[in-house]
Amino acid sequence: MRSSNPVFSRRGFSRDNGYAQFNAQQPQAGGPAVGTQANPYGQAPAGNPYAQNPYAQQDLQYGAPQAPATTGRMTMDDVIMRTATTLGTLIVTAALAWALLPVDEAHINKSYGIAIGAGLVAMILGFVQAFKRKASPPIILAYAALEGVFLGVLSSIVDSYIASGAAMQAVLGTMSVFAAVLIAYKAGWIRVNRRFYGFVMAAAMGFILLMAVNLLFAVFGGGDGLGFRSGGLGILFGVIGILLGACFLALDFKQVEDGIAYGAPKEEAWLAAFGLTMTLVWIYMEFLRIIAILQGND
Repeated sequence: MRSSNPVFSRRGFSRDNGYAQFNAQQPQAGGPAVGTQANPYGQAPAGNPYAQNPYAQQDLQYGAPQAPATTGRMTMDDVIMRTATTLGTLIVTAALAWALLPVDEAHINKSYGIAIGAGLVAMILGFVQAFKRKASPPIILAYAALEGVFLGVLSSIVDSYIASGAAMQAVLGTMSVFAAVLIAYKAGWIRVNRRFYGFVMAAAMGFILLMAVNLLFAVFGGGDGLGFRSGGLGILFGVIGILLGACFLALDFKQVEDGIAYGAPKEEAWLAAFGLTMTLVWIYMEFLRIIAILQGND
């Protein structure tokens, strides 16, 4: 199954013609999950480090030392460390942009221009990484740094001119959604399967299409376009955006879980960190927009 996240869509951790069956079909020792093709990494699922691993089988045959099952493979610690590094880079550059790029009347245009430039380059780097065969830590960290500059200036503008305290509220909201989805996923309240994936993908494509049309009307017609990002409709679509972001997180958690179970290479942790960072940025932006609309109408 492929996540809605563009990183995981490009390189899903477990595949069956683009999908994986999750209904009571967890990886089994000695072979791939029921209903799926062979492990895409050519390694044994967790539980049997030697099945499907010819080098490990040779070790057994010739009596060579047996390496730990997790050697060279992605672990949860790897994902946590890479995600912390990526998010930490974003947060540091966002704080620096907030402090060093003033948004007073004399400098706001210059700061906003720098932020837009950083955001565009970050988007380009995101697409480059999404279509690369392997994770590139420099590209991922550069994306995080530039995205941080964009978010830092944008948050400062919203906080200074529209809604005081909006940035902190958006951060707390994003953290709350992340924690809630993680708890719900680990408790089994969210069942990530093919039907869930199809629903989220259809909803996401419809959402993005509507936002693109609204942007085109805003650019060529002026004003707020079709009004999907302001007023009551803006709040409604902001809530929908947050719910979609929560669904993306669930898909990302499943992809990480499957990557670990199938013995994904250690460097894949950078892709997991990249994908999770993109999803959290999405959720933060939706929270910031909703708060700006609500407090801006006071």
